Amino acid sequence: MANESPTVRSLARSLGLSRTTVSDALRATGRTSPETAERVRKAAEDAGYRRNPLAASLMSELRRSRGTTFRGVLAAVDLEEPGRPAHASRFHRELVQGATTRAVELGFKVEKFGVGNHGVSLHRLDAILQSRGIHGVILLPAWQTPDFSKLDWSRYAGVYTDNIIERPALHSICSDQYRSLISGLHRLVELGYRRPGMFVQAHQDERLQHRWTAAFRAFHESRRDVEMVPPLVTDTLGRASFVEWFRRYNPDVVLGHTTDAIEWMESCGARIPETHGFASLNLAMRARPCAGLDLQPREIGARGVELVIAQLQRNERGLPAWPTSTMILARWMSGPTLLPLPAEAPLGAN
Repeated sequence: MANESPTVRSLARSLGLSRTTVSDALRATGRTSPETAERVRKAAEDAGYRRNPLAASLMSELRRSRGTTFRGVLAAVDLEEPGRPAHASRFHRELVQGATTRAVELGFKVEKFGVGNHGVSLHRLDAILQSRGIHGVILLPAWQTPDFSKLDWSRYAGVYTDNIIERPALHSICSDQYRSLISGLHRLVELGYRRPGMFVQAHQDERLQHRWTAAFRAFHESRRDVEMVPPLVTDTLGRASFVEWFRRYNPDVVLGHTTDAIEWMESCGARIPETHGFASLNLAMRARPCAGLDLQPREIGARGVELVIAQLQRNERGLPAWPTSTMILARWMSGPTLLPLPAEAPLGAN
């Protein structure tokens, strides 16, 4: 019969120590002498013992709660950035709400931590998570290139809820902007629009590896019945640059992130939705009712929780050897800035 995996009980028996002493040494609680702690750690390493933080947290919580329902804790970490647009806060709130709801369904809860000028440092966050036995980390989207490498990732299972993170390279879960935009453009063509235009801030496109503009151009290359309107890509979007672009190319429907464009279009004589249409690329950013893409931040948060809990259940901590990306398709939402569309439904391949 194959040897059983080493446990705290078997280590205690082989070392002639109590299970409590071995457990304290492995958890580095400071309640054992340095000599005993080192002896236990060496024996555990030689035996191939690997502590399961989820099981340990479960037993600890059960002891404290005298057998009531266990609720593990996951950390939702938000990087405070002075240059991040205000609209991002709404997207983050929706994402955390989705994560919280799904976590409760799975017997966990989510606590949000801010890192930055008004929050804690990464070093302090690391200490807090370790002291509270939190091993699951959900990183919220960052506006600039994120760097969470100062956390001791050997202790955590983590996921990034946006397209790309390299410091460190984690699994990511995000919206599928490319496929969602192409499907949305097909919807607009079905409504009779033939000159769709799009505006996007350069940084927004760059941080997504140009998925917005790539999808827009690919769509036009595949549809000979649609006239190409060069997208407006600018570092600082404002009324003047938009109006100049709109008057020059006169798109019959415009896609973009800010609903300020509706007023800018009307100042040029457009009547929405009678003569022109508008659709938002991210409805979490709208300041007034409109049609557009719901990038499903709540679903992203829920799937992020599922991914982190799955790693914890498999006792997988540390950085993945092969980081993967899970992409969530947006939902097209009808609104007063376009002709009526069918009932809300997931976008599908066209």
